[in-house]
Amino acid sequence: MANDIPAANVRLKRAYEPVEAGDGFRVLVDRLWPRGVSKKDARIDEWVKDIAPSARLRTWFGHDPARWTEFQHRYLDEIRADPDRLAHLRALARKGPITLVYGARDETHNDAVVLRRALLGRMRVTPG
Repeated sequence: MANDIPAANVRLKRAYEPVEAGDGFRVLVDRLWPRGVSKKDARIDEWVKDIAPSARLRTWFGHDPARWTEFQHRYLDEIRADPDRLAHLRALARKGPITLVYGARDETHNDAVVLRRALLGRMRVTPG
C-alpha cells in the first residue's frame, strides 16, 4: 500500500523556511494558516485542512512534548477512522516529492511528523 512511496518523496518543512526547488509539491497540512506568512511567500500548492488533527485534539496537545506519545495515538486513531484521508497525499507522493508544510515551532513534536510516518505506512507511535 504505502510501502511503494520512497521516504525521500515525503519531506517536512516549517512554513517559515524558504521555499526551495527540491520541495516539489508543497502541501500545507495544518488546520490554521501559519501566522505572519503571506500566501505569496508560502507558495503552497494545496492546503489540506482535513488531514490535520481535529481542533479538539490540537487544542488538547498544545505542542506539549509531555503529551507527545498520547497525541500520536489519538492522531493516528483519527487517521485510521477515515483511511481515505491519506489517499490523495499518497497519490501525490507516488508521483514525486511532496513537502508537508506546517507552522509549529517544534520540529520533532508536531502533526506533520506523525502524518509523514502514516503516509509511509509507519503507523506506530514513537517514544518521546
